[in-house]
Amino acid sequence: MQASFEEERLSSIKRVQRLLHVYPTVVPFVVLALGLLLGFSVNFDRFATASNLSTILTQVTIIGIVGIAQTLVILTAGIDLSVGVIMVISSVVMGRLAVIDGLPVGVAFSLGLLCGTAFGFLNGSLVTRLQMPPFIVTLGTLSIISALNTFYSQSETIREQDIEAQAPFLQLTGVPFEIGGARIILASFLLILLAIIIWYVLNRTAYGRHIYATGDDPEAARLAGINTDHIILSVYVLAGLISAIAGWALIGRIGAISPTAGENTNLDSITAVVIGGTSLFGGRGSIVGTLMGALIVGVFRSTVSLAGLDVLWQEFAIGILRGGDSRFGRDQACGPGHAFQVAARSSNGRHRDSLSKSRAVAGFVDRRQHVFRAGDSLARAARGMVPRTRSRRNAKIRA
Repeated sequence: MQASFEEERLSSIKRVQRLLHVYPTVVPFVVLALGLLLGFSVNFDRFATASNLSTILTQVTIIGIVGIAQTLVILTAGIDLSVGVIMVISSVVMGRLAVIDGLPVGVAFSLGLLCGTAFGFLNGSLVTRLQMPPFIVTLGTLSIISALNTFYSQSETIREQDIEAQAPFLQLTGVPFEIGGARIILASFLLILLAIIIWYVLNRTAYGRHIYATGDDPEAARLAGINTDHIILSVYVLAGLISAIAGWALIGRIGAISPTAGENTNLDSITAVVIGGTSLFGGRGSIVGTLMGALIVGVFRSTVSLAGLDVLWQEFAIGILRGGDSRFGRDQACGPGHAFQVAARSSNGRHRDSLSKSRAVAGFVDRRQHVFRAGDSLARAARGMVPRTRSRRNAKIRA
């Protein structure tokens, strides 16, 4: 009886695991629902208000935009610790050029975006050209960009009144809209627009499937004809550009430009991405999961604040959330990269003949339903050719 009970219990756990693999966004939704229930139970009168909803959405906006940039990098099995400081220095460049130096706001805004893109290019170049670990590269650029930010800004904050008088365009993302009693700023709609664009790129284009394949198995992706260095470099460049856009949204949110704003954005973005189901090992993840993860971070911060905890213990609670985020991101199968990996593994030991490289490339860059065909072809080419070559050498030696 006890053995049968344990078997039933194990089978139930396996069924839950299979459900999470089939529907990877279930975990973020469940955690978000639990966070909402916790917020309602802590202080229902203040949590369930339009003003608190507005605060959460405003906080989530910046985390979500930076989280999108972080998602692209992590999908390639990398990480970018500098996205937060790139966001800040891009906002400082926009503000100082437009307000202090008197350049046209369009030029200042473009140069701010170019600044973020350039730092992203620097990160990608160091990772691809020098073959340095992304963690070490971005940790170094984090310190470098932070020092440059302090030097260029001179640790001065540009006031809201000065920006409004000389460069009101920079505050455009902070324009509020009344929806159901909640004040939603324009930057929140910018977040939704970016999420839709990146979701389409990842799920409906060959470039998006190449990102998944590069993070899932770089060597297999190279054998399939994908320029993995180009993919990784472009991902870091995109991350820098999106971080610069987040800097524009940051100006609209706080009204002023501060060189110390958004200090925890980098850590919060990583937390949101991993809680949303993106694997730190690459090849698995989704933009929808990242948005859910950002909402979880915002709801959790609001809950601990309404609970009346001291600032010290609030950071302690957030640290617990960050420490446990890997549990939610582990083994979450999302995107075509996972399908590619499953197809490659399932064919191990069952196929002896190899297919040509051109067929593997043609199948891989086709639509999502052809991803399994590509993994099958690549597995035959990678695993079937090596034993056959060895057997020919052994035959020659014996002869």
